[in-house]
Amino acid sequence: MTIRMRSLKGGWNWTTQSRFWITRGALGAALVVIFVAMEWLSSIHEFMSVPITPWNPGLGVVFAFMLLYGPHFGLALFVGMIAAELIVVRTALQWPVILAVAAIISLVYAAAAVVLRRSLRLDAGLYHLRDLVVLLAGGIAAAFVSSALVAVLLLLDDRIALDNVATAATPLLLGDLIGISVVTPLTLRVVMLVQGRAWLAGYSKPLLAEVVFYAALSCAALLIIVGGESGSGLRYFYLLFVPVVLAAVRHGFDGACLALAVTQFALVGLMHHFGYDAKAFTEMQTLMLVLTGTALVVGAVVSERQQAEAQRRLAEHRLREKEMEASRAARFTLVSGMASALAHEINQPMTAARALARSAQHLLEGPSPDLQRARANLDNAISQIDHASDVMRRMREFLRRGRPHMSSFSIGETIENAVALARPDITSRGIAISWSIPDRIPMGHGDSVQIEQVILNLIRNATEALSGAAVSGGAIRVDAKYLPGPDRIEIAVGDNGPGVPAGLAEAMFEPLTTSKSEGLGLGLPICLAIVESHGGRLWMQSGEPGRTEFRFSLPLEPRHNLK
Repeated sequence: MTIRMRSLKGGWNWTTQSRFWITRGALGAALVVIFVAMEWLSSIHEFMSVPITPWNPGLGVVFAFMLLYGPHFGLALFVGMIAAELIVVRTALQWPVILAVAAIISLVYAAAAVVLRRSLRLDAGLYHLRDLVVLLAGGIAAAFVSSALVAVLLLLDDRIALDNVATAATPLLLGDLIGISVVTPLTLRVVMLVQGRAWLAGYSKPLLAEVVFYAALSCAALLIIVGGESGSGLRYFYLLFVPVVLAAVRHGFDGACLALAVTQFALVGLMHHFGYDAKAFTEMQTLMLVLTGTALVVGAVVSERQQAEAQRRLAEHRLREKEMEASRAARFTLVSGMASALAHEINQPMTAARALARSAQHLLEGPSPDLQRARANLDNAISQIDHASDVMRRMREFLRRGRPHMSSFSIGETIENAVALARPDITSRGIAISWSIPDRIPMGHGDSVQIEQVILNLIRNATEALSGAAVSGGAIRVDAKYLPGPDRIEIAVGDNGPGVPAGLAEAMFEPLTTSKSEGLGLGLPICLAIVESHGGRLWMQSGEPGRTEFRFSLPLEPRHNLK
């Protein structure tokens, strides 16, 4: 059973590898056909039995596939060069020389592809200016090496004289450089776009009209350059910069590649049609090489900026998504925190109401019912329940609007209400409470119920501190005063209790920080949130034993009334 499974696995591997090499073989054969066809389209001259072409587009195509899929496509270049020599050029060179030239050129460019792919880490998509520079540098180096080696070979074979080496090698060098500079980037970009299925993503009627406009400009410039007397139009070559560079600026690297390819094919075709000689071809290709380098660099820079802008927009989009997620998380946290706050805030008045109701029940069930005290306890219990209801209503409004209910209120009445709500619990623990309010104090501006809750929480904290420490003669004092510059009201709640430990004082305004065994640690953070939502601040004035004091301030409106 195991042997059979291995056999099946081996068969699957063989099938996969055979399909791979069949596909590569078919692609290599297609490249040979393309190479020969492009050699036929190029105008070729022979100088002392040496084929001289103004440019080598077939080399540019095959070199691109070497960079994409590996140096073994150098074999397609080797076969294509031999086929072109026999079918297109019909050269008088001997077979050993033909094979040697084809071998030199194919091996040099295969080696260049290996260096660019593995050592220089060329990104075949040419998404950055660095990759374009690496490609052009590698192509230039390979063109120089191959041209020099071919020249040396022909020199050793007595095909050319030493004085004619530069004459024969220069057109060959320029033809390879132009072929690589113009066709290789275009081929790489086309293959990448086809693989990504994005080659028609930017198609539109306005774009088609723009392409027609560029083509018209290029044709007009080419007719001016090559339509006149042979060689006289070279001084107008700069006219080609307008449509080519404009296409590069408008559409980046892809626009530059396409514009250069169209311009180069049209230039070669027109020069061949008007019968330009090899020398004129060489001069024109030198200028074309300058145009090619300029347009490719401009296009690469524009594409990099476009990519950077796209990445910036993508980052902003992701940031907005993260902000929305954070907002949803914040709302969830807010609801969770408000639920805890409500539980904390409602628990106190409801506990007091329950204690008052139970006390009234005992007073009524005794042998001599004390109706007056029972009625007072019940009235106080109703006040506690009303306060809890008010807290619920105001908290619901705060959640709905996101801000406290702002209105003018009396500071004196607010303090008195808070003291009245806390007094039953305070007096039952044997603690004294007093308060001091100036006769003429400005009206407060804010949510009176929330401010009352802050005062009540501070009083209850003081009560629990005094009761927990069993302080004899415990006393609580509430003071309010007006302070100018800036206009504000400052309210202080102090006691003569045990004080606040130094370690707790630094974190006491943070949630879940408490010194009580059954506390939630939410009282002071809630008070802080309420005060800050009113534009004020809350702080501990003193934590020393015997004179603990908390204060909070509330800003006043520019125009405030005095009471």
